Amino acid sequence: MYQPKKYQKKDSNYIYTFIQHHPFATLVLKGERLLATHIPVLVEGDAENLRLYSHIANHNEQIQHLTDGTEVLLIFQGAHGYVSSSWYREKDISTWDYSAVHVNARIKIQSTEELEQSLVNLVHKFEKDQEKPLWYKDIPSEIISDHLPLITGFWCEPFKIEGIAKLHQGYDSENLNRISKKLQERDDPMDSVLEKNIKAENDTKDR
Repeated sequence: MYQPKKYQKKDSNYIYTFIQHHPFATLVLKGERLLATHIPVLVEGDAENLRLYSHIANHNEQIQHLTDGTEVLLIFQGAHGYVSSSWYREKDISTWDYSAVHVNARIKIQSTEELEQSLVNLVHKFEKDQEKPLWYKDIPSEIISDHLPLITGFWCEPFKIEGIAKLHQGYDSENLNRISKKLQERDDPMDSVLEKNIKAENDTKDR
C-alpha cells in the first residue's frame, strides 16, 4: 500500500475497529492471473492478536488456489469521495479522501465444524439488528445440509497489516469547514460518513 507518513494508521486498536466496521472485503490472490472476490470477512481475537475468517463458493475460480499456506491480500475500505479544489480558499489540486486497511495473510482451510461455527457467527453479526432476526439454528436443516458442501471456509493468518486514512490532515480550519460544508451539500450517504471522518481525524467538531 502507498502510505505517505502523515496518513499512516499503525494503531492496532484502530485497525481492529476498522475491520469490524467495514467487514465487506476484497480477497485477492494469484492464480493464472490475479483473482479477486468480494466477501464478508469477520475478525476474532483482539487488537494485538487478530485472526480473520470467511468462506467462498466452491465454483469460485479462486478455490483451486485456496490451500493451506496460500498468500492472500484482504482489502477493507471505508468511506471515500472526491474533494474539488474549487472548495478551497485558494487554488490548489483536487484530490480523493479515503481510508482503508490492507491485510497480507496466509490461508488455513477450516474443518467442517469450524466452518459451521463461522457461519453461526456471520449470521449473528448481521442478523442481530434485524427486527425479526433469523438465526443460523432456525434455518431448516435440509437447507444447511444442501449448502454446506458447496462452500469452503478458511482462516486468514495475518503477517502484515497496513492502515491509511487520507482525510485532509494538516489543512487549516477554514478549508476544513469549506470541505465539510460541500460534502454535506452533496447529500450522499457516503459523503456524510466521509465528512464525519474528516472532522474526527482533524478534531474539528467544535470549529
